[in-house]
Amino acid sequence: MPGPVIIVGYDPQWPALYEKEKALVRKVLEHRICALEHVGSTAVPKLGGKNIIDIMAGVKSVDQANQCISPLESIDYKDVTAQPDNAEWYYCLGKGPHSVGYHLHLVKFNGEHWKKHLVFRDFLRKNPQIAKEYFKLKKRLAIKYGIDRLSYTEAKSAFIESVLTTSNRFIQH
Repeated sequence: MPGPVIIVGYDPQWPALYEKEKALVRKVLEHRICALEHVGSTAVPKLGGKNIIDIMAGVKSVDQANQCISPLESIDYKDVTAQPDNAEWYYCLGKGPHSVGYHLHLVKFNGEHWKKHLVFRDFLRKNPQIAKEYFKLKKRLAIKYGIDRLSYTEAKSAFIESVLTTSNRFIQH
């Protein structure tokens, strides 16, 4: 059973941990993926978050995502969760404990899901005050929801959507 949602301060080791894991994932997946991206709070300098490195792997199709499961299991991605409610997010795979652990998201390359994650990450990187507000929100929600990770995640969605709306206005002008 997963423990409580714990939000920690920014760890300057997160980018290096991502790069190390990225090399390992790229080695086992080879031609099966189009791109790998560091997403989530650990990808934003000075933004704290759960001590889990989120990696987004872009694939062309669900068939290609299915071909990734066995190679990823060979490097200890054990917790394979299908995402049937999202046509572009095929799987979330977990590796390691929830501190420092890894979540690898197999998603449709250049689909809406892919683009939204990159836009959100990049907006927070360029707007440290907004990132600071997001960190404060996450700390409050972690206390409020404790071990209820689903409610914690859902409670962040209004903030995320407002950032995406704001960033789209900047992109269009």
